[in-house]
Parts: sequence; C-alpha cells; structure tokens
Amino acid sequence: MAKTLPPGVALGNRTWRRGGLIRQAARHVDFGAVPAGYSVVVFGRKKDEPSAQDQVDQLAADAAVKGAGKGAPTPKRKEQEAARKRPLVPTDRKASKEAERIAVQDQRQKMRQALDTGDEKYLPLRDKGPQKRFARDYVDARFSLGEYLMFGALLFVVISFIIPSGSDALSYILIGFWVMFLAVFADVFILSRKLRKGLTQKFGDVERGTVWYGSMRSLQFRRLRLPKPQVQRGQYPA
Repeated sequence: MAKTLPPGVALGNRTWRRGGLIRQAARHVDFGAVPAGYSVVVFGRKKDEPSAQDQVDQLAADAAVKGAGKGAPTPKRKEQEAARKRPLVPTDRKASKEAERIAVQDQRQKMRQALDTGDEKYLPLRDKGPQKRFARDYVDARFSLGEYLMFGALLFVVISFIIPSGSDALSYILIGFWVMFLAVFADVFILSRKLRKGLTQKFGDVERGTVWYGSMRSLQFRRLRLPKPQVQRGQYPA
C-alpha cells in the first residue's frame, strides 16, 4: 500500500521502482493544495472540454456549410453561430403546425392540377410511370363499351321500379342487361390483350398491375376519368 506524504514536503529528483514501473517525482511538488481525504492530486475533467450539445451544434453547422454546395459563398460567422443555436424542436408549435398545414395544402393543390394536366411530377403514386401513362393514352384513344355500363345499370334499376315484376317486358330488359354485361366483359378482355401486346413491344417487361390499371380505366366514363385524358379518340400512343 502506497505511503502518503505530508503536505508541504518538497521531493528531490528521486526514482522508485516497483513492479517494473518507473515513477519519477517532480523536483518541487507542493502537496499543500491537495484536497482533504486525498493522498495525491485528482485529475478531473477539463473545464474547456466541449459538451455533447456543443458537439451536436458544431456538426449541424458543418453540415450546413457542406450542404451549400461547391461554388456557394462561405457562410459568415454570425450565420454559423445562428445555425448552431437553432433548436431541433420548434419552440413555437402553433406556427409550426400552421406552416405544415400550408405545405400540405400546397401539395394537394399541385396534385389536383397534375390530375388535370398529367404532370408526372405531382401525380399520385398509383398513376406514375411511363407504362401507366401509355396505358391511359391507349385506353383514352379507343371507344370502350364499359364507359356506358354504369348508365345501363342505372337505367335497368329505374325501369324495374316502373314495370311490374311479373311483366314479360321486365324479363326482356333483364336479358338485354346481361347481354350488355357480357359484351363489356368481352371488350375488356380484348383490350387487355392488345394493351399487354403494346406494352411488351414498347417496354419489354410489363409492370405488375399495369394491364389491370388500363382495364379498370376503360370501365369509367371518359369525362370522369382521373387523370384526365390527354389524347383524342383514335390518337394511339406510338
């Protein structure tokens, strides 16, 4: 066990060997400043050592400088200090929610405009992609029986309330509705085959769900389709 030295004793230039280690004492060491209860000076954390928050702020400032890009002017010292002091969580929650609400409204407005103009950048995810655009243009360029299926079903419901249930005319109308339904089914089947062939010739591999996407679009009335048609009848995509 190491011996403690009394305060105020000056050591000479002496060396001790213990366990193969060499300990060199200082020429003049004053132990008077050693706190009570300690036999040697306790080395603690340096006062000028940066804290964790300072390191985070420094990294944020460095990232802001690097994010400026090549050729951009170097931010001033005041701007760097302001970037370090910027809080990670906004202090004004009301203003933050208002800004978020405005951003969401702006995004929705751009999406609505894209559904009218066909702008690929702001279209919904289900409508994005060159194959989806090809399918839309191909379907919009042709006449489909499925466009009028909804009107035929509505007409059948109205007539069924007018004509008595036991009438022969109602049976004929029902048969006519089923004939129309089968004709629409055949038209959609032919469309899907032609659409798949056109996609294969233009893109090679057909993305999953693209043919179904075009088939379901053919069942919608032309003026109610979204995104809106960008081609005229007979204007098939190349």
